[in-house]
Amino acid sequence: MKIHLIAIGGSAMHNLALSLHHKGYIVTGSDDKIFEPSKTRLKKFNLLPKNTGWFPNKITKELDCIILGMHAKEDNPELLKAQKLKIPIFSYPEYIYNQSKNKKRIVIGGSHGKTSITAMILHVLHKSNIDCDYLIGAQLKGFSTMVRLTNAPVIILEGDEYLSSSIDRRPKFHLYKPHIAVLTGIAWDHINVFPTYNIYFDQFRIFKNMIQETLIYCAEEKELLKLIGEGVSCKSIAYKTPQHKILNGITKIGNTNLKIFGKHNLQNLEAARLICNELGVKNKEFYINIASFKGANKRLELVKSNKNTAIYKDFAHSPSKLKATCLAMKKQFPKRKLIACMELHTFSSLNKKFLKQYKGCMDDVDIPVIYFNEKSIKHKNMDPIEKKEIYHAFNNQKLLIFSDSKKLTIYLKSIKETNYNLLMMSSGEFNGIKFDSLI
Repeated sequence: MKIHLIAIGGSAMHNLALSLHHKGYIVTGSDDKIFEPSKTRLKKFNLLPKNTGWFPNKITKELDCIILGMHAKEDNPELLKAQKLKIPIFSYPEYIYNQSKNKKRIVIGGSHGKTSITAMILHVLHKSNIDCDYLIGAQLKGFSTMVRLTNAPVIILEGDEYLSSSIDRRPKFHLYKPHIAVLTGIAWDHINVFPTYNIYFDQFRIFKNMIQETLIYCAEEKELLKLIGEGVSCKSIAYKTPQHKILNGITKIGNTNLKIFGKHNLQNLEAARLICNELGVKNKEFYINIASFKGANKRLELVKSNKNTAIYKDFAHSPSKLKATCLAMKKQFPKRKLIACMELHTFSSLNKKFLKQYKGCMDDVDIPVIYFNEKSIKHKNMDPIEKKEIYHAFNNQKLLIFSDSKKLTIYLKSIKETNYNLLMMSSGEFNGIKFDSLI
């Protein structure tokens, strides 16, 4: 098989390229920008394009198919050439489905927790020696790629609700046709493609109606209960936050000490347990295996700590994720002050109309900080945001706002507190701030 990936440098796309390469396929690709770690990982297996940019001469009739990344636009010259030559074109979720038609497909969906639940399931299955393929949105320790496509009978898929590609406007999780699925909750996001909450909600309604065998859902999410209340055509199993204790900064379920914490993470753990049950893993084995799970990348991930301070980083960017993550830190470390810094980075968070959704989200924080990068706003072709608009949206008089990463770094390094935690939250990188240098 000869496959060409347009926009090969993306997080999922470069992992798919590596997976196909390991499968023995001939893989080529193009992109106009390739950042780390994609660059080094592609180079290691001689998959890194010699030059950045789009090159229609790479598109020939010898190719068996094209896989189109979300980064590539409709007028991409390589895409136009492929369409002219009538080469089969797949979005990456469409290709994943194409390769898993004969597998049992388990899809993890919802506005939050998808990556964490998928990571927990993979961690337990790996320790239980249960073979499976997968697609996950973060790099996991012990796994060489974020995508695996083999002859395994089961595939675990993180079901993102964002669009599949520039020419396929369906949400990714609509393409997977799950046998078993998880829904964690529904909280409006991606306003640039789902301009109203009702349109966003409807994507989950469509997904729910696609589930063939079993739906596992969180019974503590009001909006999700509305959806389930409309009726479910398959078997359904509800889950809630499990009984637990927090002792000396460690969360325990029964006799099991966990390395993760927070209400959402405990709900995620329950969803993962139920999926593992469906795959033959008993509860006793599950808890033994989950005890060593340290969390997915950028999901309440410990960066650095000393006797008085710890730095955590998280992907939290939507209102529901932001509030839950801050509250989890406060409950886990009640005797420490919390300094929480969130970067406005996504299309939704930088949208003036959507900003009001953040009202009260950082009320549990001792020192709340917001950072935004004016260059990022320009790059996204969005209207500039003024600091007073952010103040008004969050409705928090303690709020500190920075638009200069150097000034933010100076402030964070100057903090005189002796017993505090620092929480850095973003789907971006705070313009390159090195977190481990902050304490």
